[in-house]
This record gives sequence, C-alpha cells and structure tokens, in this order.
Amino acid sequence: MMLSLTGWVSRGLVLFAMVLTTASITTSGEWGEDGVTYAELGSDVVLTCPGANASSLSRWQRNGGSGLPTDSKVQQGQLLLSHVDLSSEGTYSCQDGGGLLLGSVALRVGRLPGPPSVSCRASNYENFSCFWTPSIETHLPTRYITSYLTKQLPGSDKSSRSPVIRVGPCVQDPGLPLSCTVGKSQFWSSYRVNVTEVNPLGSSFALLDIIAHSITKPDPPERVRVEPVPLAPRRLRVSWEYPSSWPKEPSFQLHFRLRYRPLLHNSWSMVETSNVSEVITDAVMGLEHTVQVSAKDFLDAGSWSEWSPEARGWPAAGQVAEPSEAAPDTVELDPPAEEPSPAPDNKPVGHGDSMEMVAMLVSLGVFAFFALVALLLFAFLVWIRAKKQSKEADKHQELLSAATHLKALPMLAQLSTTSGGKQFHR
Repeated sequence: MMLSLTGWVSRGLVLFAMVLTTASITTSGEWGEDGVTYAELGSDVVLTCPGANASSLSRWQRNGGSGLPTDSKVQQGQLLLSHVDLSSEGTYSCQDGGGLLLGSVALRVGRLPGPPSVSCRASNYENFSCFWTPSIETHLPTRYITSYLTKQLPGSDKSSRSPVIRVGPCVQDPGLPLSCTVGKSQFWSSYRVNVTEVNPLGSSFALLDIIAHSITKPDPPERVRVEPVPLAPRRLRVSWEYPSSWPKEPSFQLHFRLRYRPLLHNSWSMVETSNVSEVITDAVMGLEHTVQVSAKDFLDAGSWSEWSPEARGWPAAGQVAEPSEAAPDTVELDPPAEEPSPAPDNKPVGHGDSMEMVAMLVSLGVFAFFALVALLLFAFLVWIRAKKQSKEADKHQELLSAATHLKALPMLAQLSTTSGGKQFHR
C-alpha cells in the first residue's frame, strides 16, 4: 500500500511539473528574438529562408559573409547543415539573384538538459531552501520549474484515514539563482522536491525526498566577541548572538560549540555550551587567541552550522615569566592541554570564580563533617569493645578464684583428719 501510494505520488508530482513546464513554454513565447532556430549538437539542421521561395532564392551566407560550414549545401532553396557543432552558430541570411536580402535566421546549438543535482537545507524551523547545479552545460537559455509535495497526516477528527497530499511551488528569488524556498514548512513532515530544468530542446527533472528536521543547519552565530577577564591572565570571556535567521522562540533553542587556540599553535581546544557566552580558563598568558563558534539545534536535529568568522583577543596583562637574556625573542610554550589553568591567588576573577570557590569550600566542609562523624563512631565502637572485654576479664577472674577455693576445701579437710588421728594414737 505504501509503495503504491509512493509511486502514485511520484507520478503525480512529475505530471504536475510537466504541466507547469508546458504552460511556461507556451505562455512565455520564444526563448529569444524572433527568427532563432535551436538545434542539438551533432544533429542535422535544415534552415528555411523566411519570406522566400525556391525560385527567387539565389544564395545563403553567414554573419554577412560568404563563408558557410564545410558540410553545408543548398537544396530547393533550403540550407542543409550536417552534424552541427558550436562553430556552426551564427546568423544565416538569404538573398535573391540581384543580391537583395530576403530574410535571415539565427542558429543556436546546444544540448538537452540533464537532471540537476539538488540539495536542501533549513536554516530555521519555519522554512527550508533547496539548491541545485546543472549536470550538463547546455549552451542554451535555461529555465527551472520548482515544486514540492508533502504528505500530511489526517486531522484530529479522523474524518479521513489517508494522508493528505499537498502540492505547491518552491518559490525562486531572481536575486538568488539556482535556489528556491518552501515557506511555512512543517518541521517533522516529509517532503518531495522537484526541480525541472527546461531549455528550447527539452527538459529533465530531479526528485529529492527530505524530512524537514533532518536538514536543519543553522547559520553561524553572529557578533562573536573576545574580551579579557580583569586580573586573570589565563582567562578570556567569549560572547556571541543567535543568528538573525533563527527565530527567538523558547521551544526552539540552539546548542553551541566553541573552539579556540593561540595564534602560534595549530591545534584547537573545544567546549560545548547552551549559553551565549563562555569563559576560557586555559588561555596562554601573553598570546593572542583566535575563537570561532558553531551552532546546532538544541534537540540535536540536523547538523552543525559552519564556523563563524574568527574573532581574536588577548588575555589580561599578568605576571609572565621573562625570557632569558640569551634568547630575548623566543618564549617556550607548552601545549595548552598540558598546562594547568588555576586562577591566580588573591586576585578577583569574576562571579564565576567566586561561585567555584564557594562550591569547593562547601564540598570540603561536607567531607570534613562526614570524616569527623566516622572518626567518632570508630572511637565509640573501640570503647564499647574495650569495656566489654574488661567485664569479661573480671568475670573470668572471679570464676577462677571460686574454683581455686572449692578445690582447696577437700585438701584442708584431709589435713585436719590426719592431724586428729595422730593425736588419738598417742
């Protein structure tokens, strides 16, 4: 079902383009001035003298001279040209026997158009533009018929179960050749774009299927500025603005990436942010830096924009190590990725650094609190265990003493009996 619907849609779009093409050729009249004949390269051409008959016609000439192409011949008043090429172009005139000009006809030679190469891009979510390049150099005047077709889902009333097919023109701007724009596009809808190239010899078309959100590519951010952070020789503050072509709507935000490097370095460092400003914390002291910004749809639809034009700036002046006297013009620099980037001690570095310091102090305080609680708990457990062991030792000592006492009683009784017997024997 889907395949048949797609095939029907394709045939409908092509038919629509052909109707537009035919109407354009019919209503626009001739491609050039009257009396122009168009021919395909390599074909045979027959030129007829306007307003003349075979009996009155005497000769043909080209561009006011007598020279004609080598393979040409006159037959019954008509000029026959074989296998024409670009050198065959010109204005051919015919005369009677007395040298009187009877008429003239211009010959233009070229090729049939080929299918153009088409691509589309949406610089915002409200419309998208398509661009194309001809696949063949035709050497002839050319026009383009551009249109689109989109399938829209049924409405909420569900009165129709089939998608609604809508066809419309892709509007061309005379100031922007080889491009057209579809306005009020649906961000999540699919489109089929048709570009038909037409010249006096025929036409050719190309179809491109797209989904609006997948071709989203914003314009680069604008007004990129690089400023030093006071009293912070390792920091740069970068700010920029949304591209003017992207509407300011809360539900359609942009995400940004920032790349930067010292002018003396070849490798870039990169960070991403959803803000319109960023503080670089690992700038190289005493060196000029270059910065560029790119944008993408916040929901990660489409692709990244091109990079903005470069903006440059210097970090604030700070204490930089003096170069050695033996080499006053050279300064050894480590790659930015290997250099630490702490803020200078005892120097204000802005609101962002204060917040970082507060967060660090709070983290240290929380860690110290939990460490103290753990230490106290450990000491308490050790004390409980020592106390328990002390009680068990005392109890064991008491039991040992009692056992020793009980064991000694029989011995004492025996000694007493033995002592009494001896006295009685005496």
